[in-house]
Amino acid sequence: MSEWLVLSIAMAAACAVVLTIVVINNRRVREDDDPSETPDVMDYMTMMIGVIYAIVLGLAIAGVWEGRSAAQESVRQEAQALHEVQQRVQVYPAEVRDRIRADVDAYVSFVVRSEWPHMSEHEALSAKGTELFDRIRTDVSQYAPRTDLEGQAYQPLVDQVAAADDARGARGQNAGATMPGVVWFGLIIGAVVTVGLIFVLQIRRTFRELLLAGLFSVLISFLLFLIWDFDAPYGRGISATAAPFLDLFPQIGS
Repeated sequence: MSEWLVLSIAMAAACAVVLTIVVINNRRVREDDDPSETPDVMDYMTMMIGVIYAIVLGLAIAGVWEGRSAAQESVRQEAQALHEVQQRVQVYPAEVRDRIRADVDAYVSFVVRSEWPHMSEHEALSAKGTELFDRIRTDVSQYAPRTDLEGQAYQPLVDQVAAADDARGARGQNAGATMPGVVWFGLIIGAVVTVGLIFVLQIRRTFRELLLAGLFSVLISFLLFLIWDFDAPYGRGISATAAPFLDLFPQIGS
């Protein structure tokens, strides 16, 4: 099911539930009921709970967005390090240079076409990807430089492979959800309490009040969906992409 379809269903359901409760609740109100009798302290507490929950939502969105940004940055670092490997091996003999470049291309192609869907489904790196990366490491580290120029290029190449390995590890760590279950529990309970408190204010069935109640519930649903969507940096609609690999290795995309 599409993430946007899930969002539409969630917002429509939340709005329908809130409006249904409002309508049913108003049928039970006596004719002599005066909504102005709501204690001032009740208005104050409702406002404070709403403000506190808004702060919590803001922090949650900032946290998952930071996680997504970190995931995208690890992809960029990995792609850049592998690109440097391909460029720096030009001082090596043709046979060695072509083998390393071919292994890098094979690894990047596998990451873009196979490992990316695997991360989305299993929230982990694939064994095949690790095997292909180890082949690059072996090619680079086991070559014995024969000239001074090759010797000068050797250590930077090893460093770039290590940087790519570190970025790959970070990519694997970011593959799963970042929000703990207890945080989700708090966010959902907070949403129920915050939306439920609008009934304390004794809203009526006027178009304006029903519209505001519906829009408020839709907004809460949308913000929770946004947190859920960002919570899996590689697995959902608004996620980190393999664009850095495609930008630095255009032959893979073609």
